[in-house]
This record gives sequence, structure tokens and C-alpha cells, in this order.
Amino acid sequence: ALLLVVMLELTVRAGWVNPVLIPPPTAIAQRVFTVITGSGFFEPLGRTMYLLAVAYAIGSVLAIALGVLMGRFAPVHGLLEPLVEVLRPLPKPALLPPLMLFLGLGDAMKITAIALGVFFPVLINTIQGVRGADPVMVDTARTFGHSRAAILWKVVLPSAMPLVLSGMRIALGIALVLVVVAEMMAGTGGIGYLIVDLQRSFRITDMYAWVVILAVLG
Repeated sequence: ALLLVVMLELTVRAGWVNPVLIPPPTAIAQRVFTVITGSGFFEPLGRTMYLLAVAYAIGSVLAIALGVLMGRFAPVHGLLEPLVEVLRPLPKPALLPPLMLFLGLGDAMKITAIALGVFFPVLINTIQGVRGADPVMVDTARTFGHSRAAILWKVVLPSAMPLVLSGMRIALGIALVLVVVAEMMAGTGGIGYLIVDLQRSFRITDMYAWVVILAVLG
């Protein structure tokens, strides 16, 4: 990666690449430092992180709750599994236009889109984790008189946590992509909107600086 950066720097300095369209990496690095130390850094970053955190929490909690039910109870799984399989493969950015139509361009639309992107990876992993719970441990807990809710909370869910956390890790990357795309399309603040606005105003070095900041955040 460092070699590619050095090659790009030399290529731009030699005039083989238009520096207006692709500034040298050293200029971008200087602008990143300027942006980070400036007063306007935390407002778009905070807005993006707020949307990301709220939507990620909502999507994860709902997915874990429903995943436990679908993984433990066959009637619930049989009822909801066809709907899940229909919606799961759908690219979540494709849902942004209809969500804009029904929810407008505000935070509700963005949070809903991001939460949907988070929901399915966590749900699938939770179902698999719950189904993989050791039946001997479940039977032992039942023998000792634990209620069904206690067995789910103290036996099934802890044994499923490695897969649940794996799904949450995958979902976090998806959530970051979706929050930026939603901000770009809605045009109502955040890092995604800022990157598009800088491109439109032809502030190319600033645009690349925020792309680098977004990469570090990712």
C-alpha cells in the first residue's frame, strides 16, 4: 500500500495525472490534518455516528430477539422463514427510494434503512447459534427446574453468542456503508452528504480528505 501511495505521489508530481482531479497524497494528508484540527470536524462525524449507533442498536436487538424465537420454536420459524428468505437477498440500498417515499428524507428513513441492513446478518447468525446450542445442557437446565425463559437467557443465548457477535461484526460494516449511501441520497447532513457536496463544489482535495477519514473510521 505504501508503495502505491509513493507511486501515485510521483505520478502526480510528474504531471502524468491531472492534479486537479487526483491531488498528490501529501496534499491530501495535509488537508486531513487541517480538517481534523478544524472546528467543523465533529459536526458531520457526530451526525453520522449518531445515526450509525442508533440504527445498529435497533437492528441488532430486534434481530437477536427474533432469532432466538425462530431458532428455538419451529412454528415461529416456519411462519417467518419464507418472508426472511424473500427479503434477505435484496440489496438494502435498493430500499432507499421507497423508504424516502414513505418516510421522507429525515433520520427516520436513514435509521430504518440502516437497521434493515443490520437486521438480517445478525438474525441468520442468531438462528444458527441458537440451533447449535448443546441439547444436553438444555435438558440439564430443564431437569433442575429452570423455566423456559431462564433456559433461553442462561443457556441458549450464551452458547449462541460467538455466532451472534460474528453476525454483528459483519453487520457493522454493512451499516457504515448504508449510512453513507443514505446521507448521500438524502442530502441532509453527515459525512456522506458532505463528500457529495464537496464534489459538487469541486473542492476535490477536501473531498478526498473526508474519504480518507471515512476509510479510517471504517
